[in-house]
Amino acid sequence: MKHLDKILFIVIMAMSLSSYAQDKNNQWALSFGVNAVDTKTSARGGKNSLDAHVSQIFAAKDNWNILPSISYIGLSKYVGDNFSFGIQGSVNKIDKFVSFNPTAVGHDSRGYVVSNPGDLMYYGIDASVKYSFMSLIKSKVIDPSLHLGGGYTFFGDNSFGTINPGLGLTFWFSENVGFSLESTYKHSFGDRDNGDVSTPVAPTHIQHTAGLTFKFGGKDTDGDGIYDKDDACPEVAGLKQFNGCPDTDGDGIIDGSDACPTEFGLAALNGCPDKDGDGIADKDDACPDTAGLAKFKGCPDTDGDGLADKDDKCPTVAGPISNQGCPVLDADKDGVPDLEDDCPTVAGPASNKGCPEVTPEVVESLKIQARSVFFNTGKSTFKEGDAATIASLDAMREILKNYPNAKFSIEGHTDSDGSNAFNQKLSEDRANAVRNALIEKGVKSENLAAVGFGETKPIATNKTKAGKAQNRRTEVRHIGSIYEGKM
Repeated sequence: MKHLDKILFIVIMAMSLSSYAQDKNNQWALSFGVNAVDTKTSARGGKNSLDAHVSQIFAAKDNWNILPSISYIGLSKYVGDNFSFGIQGSVNKIDKFVSFNPTAVGHDSRGYVVSNPGDLMYYGIDASVKYSFMSLIKSKVIDPSLHLGGGYTFFGDNSFGTINPGLGLTFWFSENVGFSLESTYKHSFGDRDNGDVSTPVAPTHIQHTAGLTFKFGGKDTDGDGIYDKDDACPEVAGLKQFNGCPDTDGDGIIDGSDACPTEFGLAALNGCPDKDGDGIADKDDACPDTAGLAKFKGCPDTDGDGLADKDDKCPTVAGPISNQGCPVLDADKDGVPDLEDDCPTVAGPASNKGCPEVTPEVVESLKIQARSVFFNTGKSTFKEGDAATIASLDAMREILKNYPNAKFSIEGHTDSDGSNAFNQKLSEDRANAVRNALIEKGVKSENLAAVGFGETKPIATNKTKAGKAQNRRTEVRHIGSIYEGKM
């Protein structure tokens, strides 16, 4: 129990001090490895004081006491301006004690004797302040340092305080892992011996350490290589030039200040693009692909009539807004303005939106033309090169194009020869063939429908050749009217 007060002092010192530190980001560091204790410096002798202390300083084989295991551990904390504080604990076994005794058996040429004092256990706990020169030499790998501190050493049954100047060198393999070497001169405040130079009491000694150092404590939540304390956006990975904030679209404006963070844009528009270059951001531009005016939300007004082109029925000709931007015109002079006229080039009554009405004469013309459309027997294809069929389809086109608001249904019929299914399919295909031919010639598809009735609607007997011929037909039906033609 005689060392209880000393142990208590050591525990209090360990609790009150942190450890060696490495940098302001990873403020904590843990070191461990092997240590060697050399008592040569405590031996008297030598040519002078310097020679007595530093001669044979690296005579490891002869003078160093080393345990073949991890024998020291240290903890450190950075405190700023390249300084750190820390503590270190170490253990060793003293089986080589160096003394100066020129008359003793086995002394070397300089008068020194190495003896085993009985495999004394060695324990040391030390606190020190360290200064790193790494930033001064602008290196990221080599880290030289000086340190000064004090400690307490247990040397067999004896214990004593020391003052500890020293130097170190760390080689950093990465930002967080390094290999550290240190040498510390531990000057004893106790009795150097008890009258017998070969018996250690409180010898001054040098302790060397070699081991690994791991820095830790720096937090980088988003993993972008910028520590949270320096990261303006610690939850989102970003770039160093933006203090850790992201710039997803790479336009030089950080996402937090970018109104369009996923689209490359202009600083003048808060990071938003302007494809048409009209000074209005695409997200606010109703016409993003065409340069326009701010008062029309980026849309142009080509004719300058005060109505944006997208709302102007006549965007290249000025006209009153009341007429949807078009001049009041009536090309066919039928009293219906062109803007409201479904047939602006053909006169017609207002009751039919300016289009001519289907008259009995028109019905008769369609009837005559439909009778001259002929198909190959049992097929839905027109007779190849048949002049009458071609002429009839052209004539029907010319008639129908004058009635763009009229709706017509092209209907196919067959005689009773063949099965019902075959006749149904044939009638549908023939009706579609006429419809498609007219569409190819310019008739609007929305004005034409096609339907087949097979043999279900005969207009004559199927018992005679003449009757069957009448039943094989197409009909063009206008609303309320039927136009028939021979197939």
